[in-house]
Amino acid sequence: MPIMVTVKRDEPFEKALRRFKKKYEKAGILKDVKKNSFYLKPSEDRRLRRAKAQKRARRNMFKFGSSR
Repeated sequence: MPIMVTVKRDEPFEKALRRFKKKYEKAGILKDVKKNSFYLKPSEDRRLRRAKAQKRARRNMFKFGSSR
């Protein structure tokens, strides 16, 4: 389903473009394009997901960890 933005009469192009970008990001199109731009073997995908989860956990531990 294409993203459509109707440009109102006497509306600046920049404002319409901003509305389009918001819809574009909300739909997650760019994330999907990047995800499907190349093939990852399932084992590589699991390895990357595990690494991201460990990094996120480490960051949260320092962020919300004990305040010494």
